[in-house]
Amino acid sequence: MHAPDYAALARIAMGHITQVYPHSGPQKLKSASDWLPPEQAHPLFCGSYDWHSCVHSHWLLVQVLNVAPQLAEAEAIRQRLLQFNSAAVAAEIATFERQGAGFERPYGWAWLLKLQAELLISNEPAASHAAHILQPLAMLVRERLMAYLPRLPYPIRSGQHNNTAFALLLALDYASSAQDQPLAALLHQRSVEWFADDVACPAWGEPGGEDFLSPSLQQAVLMQRLMARETFAPWLAAFLPQLAHGQPATLFQPVSVLERSDGKLAHLDGLNLSRAWCWFLLAQGGPHLQATAEAHLHAALAHLQDDYMGSHWLATFALLAQQAQRSLVSRSLSM
Repeated sequence: MHAPDYAALARIAMGHITQVYPHSGPQKLKSASDWLPPEQAHPLFCGSYDWHSCVHSHWLLVQVLNVAPQLAEAEAIRQRLLQFNSAAVAAEIATFERQGAGFERPYGWAWLLKLQAELLISNEPAASHAAHILQPLAMLVRERLMAYLPRLPYPIRSGQHNNTAFALLLALDYASSAQDQPLAALLHQRSVEWFADDVACPAWGEPGGEDFLSPSLQQAVLMQRLMARETFAPWLAAFLPQLAHGQPATLFQPVSVLERSDGKLAHLDGLNLSRAWCWFLLAQGGPHLQATAEAHLHAALAHLQDDYMGSHWLATFALLAQQAQRSLVSRSLSM
């Protein structure tokens, strides 16, 4: 078992959340005067190469603070959260308004809500401070998601940022932590409408060369989250009918990464990690899947800092995978 090295993961995230450049981020401009440098457009989340990576790196840090508050790195995390202020949030909101309804949809929205979910459940005063300050932005994102989901006629089944199942899965954490019943109901409704009747998933298009998510596995863990065990087991058997036989083989084999300095090609390290996360979750219903999860985790864990194109975001997905692994092992020991 690869126990999470919370200190090392925190150091990776702390090393880039305030590193502004290199930076990649869209800005819709009506004139040259509309352009703002990252520090002004996103005073809270201007580091980590892009906005959503900075947001989910903050989630990693809050998660570390919540599970390992005794670490030496925890004090730096507390100080970072205490730097959250209303003026910075107002500037972030102004950027969202300027960029329009589709800005960071849905990936960045989902991570912002997941960050807020982790802040809301924390016993740390610094996290409570950050949650209070961040709430207006969280509510803006929540309202945009509530407006967007009823208008989306079909789910987006991609292996990249616009994957619908992944966004719904993360948003469910916020709905739970915030006790937001209207949001929870909408997430459940749309998930069932889009995915509950799917059968015989071929997964023939996986993996794509720039994927960091598995559309098939993200859909499976979303339905696992929403369904009772006695309902989910037959659903999964119909969705992936050859699962017990290691088919489709493309989902069981860790992917190869040939170029880590190219940001898109480096996505494949993330695919191994996100697959590991999903396989560990799905292995709760069948231990034969655990070895597949461990193989995917092993394939990527040594490459978290090979190049900045990966190091600015991979640690988050490593933590997701290792948390799911730890939960699986704990469950097995308690049985």
